[in-house]
Amino acid sequence: MSAPRVVVALLGAECTGKSSLGQALAEHLGGSYVPEYLREWCDAHGRTPQQHEQAAIAAEQARRIDGATGPWVFADTTPLITALCSQHYFQDDSLLSEALAFQRRCDVILLCAPDLPWEADGVQRDGPEVRARFDARLRATLAAHGLAWHDVAGADRLTLALKALRR
Repeated sequence: MSAPRVVVALLGAECTGKSSLGQALAEHLGGSYVPEYLREWCDAHGRTPQQHEQAAIAAEQARRIDGATGPWVFADTTPLITALCSQHYFQDDSLLSEALAFQRRCDVILLCAPDLPWEADGVQRDGPEVRARFDARLRATLAAHGLAWHDVAGADRLTLALKALRR
């Protein structure tokens, strides 16, 4: 009988350390790291997605998380981030219901605070002002839908994340 699979969703605005934290957790605890599909998509297309492309990006992120193996799965974002981006950029709420349903299937949410220095990185980066607004939108959405999270802030995110996962 295999150990149960624990899906850890790493959420946060842009440039909050999700990728680095997810990779560090996977290395420290073993398991799978699922990178952000949006980053791959933007690199392949040389641009950010348009409104009609958002649903496919969210679906692919979910598919990759569902397909990951091992006792731990560390997901660098979930469809919820795509849904909130769709709200933010296109005033489109159509992805939110399905994204919330997927989010409820995750076992743990680690919410990375926007307290790291902001760095430009390709076509996906809007800036620190947008990052703060997006963080507020994300926190409000999680709270409004009864989704609990663990805050991960400061320079030693790995230690905070490991403490949260031990609870």
